[in-house]
Amino acid sequence: MPKINVMNVQGQNVGEIELCDSIFNVEVNSHVLYEAVKCQLANRRQGTQSAKTRAEVRGGGRKPWKQKGTGRARQGSTRSVQWVGGGVAFAPKPRSYKYTLPKKVRRLAMKCALSSKVQNNEIIVLDALNMDAPKTKEFAAILNNIKASKKALVVMADKNENVIKSARNIEGVQTSLVNTLNVYDILNHDTFVITTDAVKKVEEVYA
Repeated sequence: MPKINVMNVQGQNVGEIELCDSIFNVEVNSHVLYEAVKCQLANRRQGTQSAKTRAEVRGGGRKPWKQKGTGRARQGSTRSVQWVGGGVAFAPKPRSYKYTLPKKVRRLAMKCALSSKVQNNEIIVLDALNMDAPKTKEFAAILNNIKASKKALVVMADKNENVIKSARNIEGVQTSLVNTLNVYDILNHDTFVITTDAVKKVEEVYA
């Protein structure tokens, strides 16, 4: 089992924690991670793009000029796709890009993402993270104490409004709960900060 130092908010080591091998020490499968991120980004798409085909553009009912004798190419409508103001060929229409991955693939992707953070020494475990009031300056000081990079994902076991409000004004910092944790957010941040309670909860969910 990989062992990680546990820090307090002052940046001091206060102990060690053993991480579950089956979650934090699996072989990283890059293709599974790619599939998970692609699926998540596809599901975020609104799919509201729309353009008109030549059948939907107003006008163009009259033939612009006669078929023969003008020396110009024959034209049947000023709303054909080659005309300015005409329709669009194969026009995009509102659609859903959503699809789902198999449950086993989703779980493996999450384990690979968490393991990659451990293997790359990009994980920081805190003994606790509590704030009495929303203070952005104090939260920034905590991140500085634990030497978290500017792009950090902070994961908590339970919702803490003071922490969320303190972090939301810091550029590049995002907070998350264990039940809302996803592969894209893990990979998209340089540092993965998690509390010991959240580690236990992750191991319960993905064991």
